[in-house]
Amino acid sequence: MEDRIHKIKQQLHAHKYKLTPQREATVRVLLEHEEDHLSAEDVYLLVKEKSPEIGLATVYRTLELLSDLKVIHKLNFGDGVARYEFGAEGAERHHHHLVCVHCGAVDEMMEDLLENVEQKVEEEFRFKILDHRLIFHGICHRCQQQDDTQTKFDDSKSAEQDMKSVVKK
Repeated sequence: MEDRIHKIKQQLHAHKYKLTPQREATVRVLLEHEEDHLSAEDVYLLVKEKSPEIGLATVYRTLELLSDLKVIHKLNFGDGVARYEFGAEGAERHHHHLVCVHCGAVDEMMEDLLENVEQKVEEEFRFKILDHRLIFHGICHRCQQQDDTQTKFDDSKSAEQDMKSVVKK
């Protein structure tokens, strides 16, 4: 983690910014929760646990600065909440996301399925692609499994009630 913080410090210095204690606390929370897609409020609550003196506005400003400098990515999954994540180190392209419309879970898909599409767009439209974002909205495997279990439970209760009504007659 210290190596990543040092690299971020260098990125900030290259743009004439300092890695203040408040910014470092925010960066540390993001690194500690790198697998998650945290909102500004999520980051603030986690930062506040370690540094109660840091305010929400400071966290917002830090996230915006880090996003503007391309240290982190600002994501919108269509629910009106901005979320933040680090890009994979050394990755040429951004990974893709699978967003569950039932539970809100966000899963990552590391495979780039758009290489052929990018090539076609660049050739046919003479358009140099720098990055792309792909977000799939649907129902995750966990919710599908839960729905299947609930359906089987409902079916068995319905069958049980049908049997009781037959027995009463």
